[in-house]
Amino acid sequence: MAAAWVLVAASFFAGLAAGFLGGLCLILRPVQGEMGGREFHGFMETFLRYADSGWGKVYNYAWSLGMGIGPIVALVLLRHDPGSASFVLTAIGLVIVLVGVYVVSNVWKTPQYKVILAWDPDALPASWEADRQRYFTINWIQLATTWSAFILFLLALLALPR
Repeated sequence: MAAAWVLVAASFFAGLAAGFLGGLCLILRPVQGEMGGREFHGFMETFLRYADSGWGKVYNYAWSLGMGIGPIVALVLLRHDPGSASFVLTAIGLVIVLVGVYVVSNVWKTPQYKVILAWDPDALPASWEADRQRYFTINWIQLATTWSAFILFLLALLALPR
C-alpha cells in the first residue's frame, strides 16, 4: 500500500515535469524560434529570473526532487521482490531521471543557460543560433526523459499486486 502511494507521488511529479516541458517544447519553443537573438536573450533573462526564484524555484525543485526521491523510496519499499515488474520499471524510471534530468540539467542545461545569459544583446556572438538550438535540443531530451519516467512510474503502479 505504501509503495502504491509513493509511486502515485512519483508519477504526479513526473507528470508535472512532463507537462511543463511539453509546454516549453510545443508552445514556447516555436515562439522562441521566431525571435531574433536580442529578443531571445531578453526572454531567457526574464524566464530564468522567474524560474530561479520564488514559486518558480519551488515548482522546479518539487518536480525534480519528487520524481527522484519518490522512486528511491518505492524501490526500498519493493526491495523484497527485486525481480517484480514494479521494481524493475521503477528502477529503469529512476535511472532515466538521474541521467535525463539531473545529469543533463547540471552538465549541459545550466551551463547552456550561462552561455545564453552571457551574450551581449548589442553584439551577439556568431554562435547565437547554434546556442539557441542547443537549448532547444536539451529541452527535447528532457521532454522525452520526463514522459518516459512518467509512463514507467504509472506502469510500475499498475503492476503492483492487488
